[in-house]
Amino acid sequence: MELQQESLEKENQLIVKQYRTLLRSIKRSLNAADRKIIREAFNLSLEAHKNMRRKSGEPYILHPLAVAQICAEEIGLGVTSVVSALLHDTVEDTEITLDLIKLKFGEKVMRIIDGLTKISGVFDQPDRSIQAENFKKMLLTLGDDVRVILIKLADRLHNMRTLDSMSSKSQLKIASETAYVYAPLAHRLGLYAIKTELEDLSTKYLEADNYIYVKNKLNETKVQRNKYIKTFIEPIVEDLNQAGLVYEVKGRPKSIHSILNKMKKQNIPFEEVYDLFAIRIIVDTEYENEKSDCWRVYSMVTDHYTPNPDRLRDWVSTPKANGYESLHTTVMGPKGRWVEVQVRSKRMDEIAEKGFAAHWKYKDSNQNADNGLESWLSRVREILENPDSNALEFLDDFKLALYSDEIFVFTPKGDLRKLPAGSSILDFAFDIHSDLGVKCIGAKLNNKLVPINHKLSNGDQVEILTSAKQKPSEEWLNFVITAKGKAKIRDYFKQIRLKASSMGKEILERKFKNSHVPFTSEALSDLCKNLKLKSVSELYYLIATEKIDRTKLDISAILQAERNKPAQEIQVSTKPKTPTQNVATDAIILGDNEADMEYTFSKCCHPIPGDEIFGFITVGEGVKIHRTNCSNAVSLMSNYGYRIIRAKWAQEGLNQGKAFLTSIKVSGIDSVGIVSIITDIISKQLKVNMRSIAISSNEGTFEGSVFLEVHDTQQLENIMNAIKDASPLISVSRVDLN
Repeated sequence: MELQQESLEKENQLIVKQYRTLLRSIKRSLNAADRKIIREAFNLSLEAHKNMRRKSGEPYILHPLAVAQICAEEIGLGVTSVVSALLHDTVEDTEITLDLIKLKFGEKVMRIIDGLTKISGVFDQPDRSIQAENFKKMLLTLGDDVRVILIKLADRLHNMRTLDSMSSKSQLKIASETAYVYAPLAHRLGLYAIKTELEDLSTKYLEADNYIYVKNKLNETKVQRNKYIKTFIEPIVEDLNQAGLVYEVKGRPKSIHSILNKMKKQNIPFEEVYDLFAIRIIVDTEYENEKSDCWRVYSMVTDHYTPNPDRLRDWVSTPKANGYESLHTTVMGPKGRWVEVQVRSKRMDEIAEKGFAAHWKYKDSNQNADNGLESWLSRVREILENPDSNALEFLDDFKLALYSDEIFVFTPKGDLRKLPAGSSILDFAFDIHSDLGVKCIGAKLNNKLVPINHKLSNGDQVEILTSAKQKPSEEWLNFVITAKGKAKIRDYFKQIRLKASSMGKEILERKFKNSHVPFTSEALSDLCKNLKLKSVSELYYLIATEKIDRTKLDISAILQAERNKPAQEIQVSTKPKTPTQNVATDAIILGDNEADMEYTFSKCCHPIPGDEIFGFITVGEGVKIHRTNCSNAVSLMSNYGYRIIRAKWAQEGLNQGKAFLTSIKVSGIDSVGIVSIITDIISKQLKVNMRSIAISSNEGTFEGSVFLEVHDTQQLENIMNAIKDASPLISVSRVDLN
């Protein structure tokens, strides 16, 4: 009893300590009214959650306290947001009502809590289309009150920081959702610190081994890295001091996620990632002197180190759409190493770290500070408010747009438009106006005629050419990349399809009447089943467009045949199915209860023993086993979390010495006997069976793939190391796809 009392007292002390830390983290000075409303929100949340505990066993109240602190300290939000964060789970999880929130804390807080409650189950739906619809609702709150999304991101960040206490299945699902949507959303809202942490935390659970490897490597090289940074900045610091500038210099390693991405994309080891860290020089200067002072610092850097002209990024003159401003350059530092240097003002740095929220602090001194972000938000609202837009298509398009780089293009009058990199003439036309896009036949690009699919570059000046006779083609979807452009093209064809379907329905109704068959939903369903069509609307459309010959459509005979088919028994097999590879039938244990189920190995990533894996329940093909770092894993786990099941390798099945199929990519400098070296190592030295090998050479280089049968990841690692050791001209890596 005494121990229990002591434990409760410690918990109460911790709660009080966290509450005081929260108050200290609020950037503005709090008056009596602010303190009173925060205290009331804390007391209400404490009472509402008093009997609740998190998965870790700690009192639940520590979660809203932590979310409120992230809002105040890391995003820079004010009292209204702190109050909303403290109460963010009350309406969803407790007896507290929105009416009570409105009565005690006012309309604004009530609306934010309502928004948070509505979007709380964005990914908790069994149907992906419902998930996508919820995601659209979540983004609509950007237009209503962006604080809803900012608090949601703070909530997700704290959940990711405390994910260790969850089951492995929940960890994979939540980490995948985070990588799929929340990190890109934080990026688009300019919350770079939060975006980076969300990416790293997602990587920690989705690619645990790779994460630990890079983390350990960064720790090993920390002393040497700090020494190099000190040497690098010495001459620059001297110049900054002589110029009388007030500044701060930071040297920080790149995120684990970005280092891993670079290693994968360039197929290089950790040691060959040249820009492991970035130097940031932050100048404390007046708003009107920011640009000139940033360029002065840039000049000082390039006085000492040679810049790479292809790596200069000037987001000071033209900020990104989310308001990000900074000068980026890559210079050749001591010992022949490339170093990324970022130059920005104190204001720019705060906006870069805290994104959207920081704009309001500087709005009076810089009226245009948030224009780019506002225009992006208005484009989002325009797409979202289209009643005919398909949620699933929107989710995919929007996801692509969140991370896209930008180009700056000019209208004939000199107005600047920001578009995603890779945009075409048609994207530009739709960005100006929907009608302009629909009627676009080409453009004058810098006074030269170009077709509608021509890709735009930075600084292009574009005059759109139109024709009243022009009609959209479905081929347009192959080169239009903006969400707005795609949505408008799809809407155009949707309207045409609806008209055709309406006509098809009338034709079919007459056909039923002439055949003396009742026009019922059951009859239409049987007809679709016989013709192997997905929906009745597709049936109508195909009849209207004469892709189904209605003169040869014998309604009575088709329906009679369908109804005479014997009923099929549906059974769920629990007997393990032998995978298509030459592997042990009991190699995998599925589910928390370790029940046997049918499974096959996914061909997109070829899992082998030693890989971290999960099971995905498919429609009609049993369970597919994927690697957790498979290229399709994030999308599967975030969109179909309810179909993910735990999977692990069964040691007994693996002891039978069966082989698993995997593939490696080999590339390098072409030379005589290169294929012979690779095949000798695999077949003769290591006695490993090759299923196939395909190698092609081009202009002095070669590239190819080898399919192997191996026992586990250790054997695969040995093969790859042996090939690398055999010749410095060969690079080798494991690949996901066939």
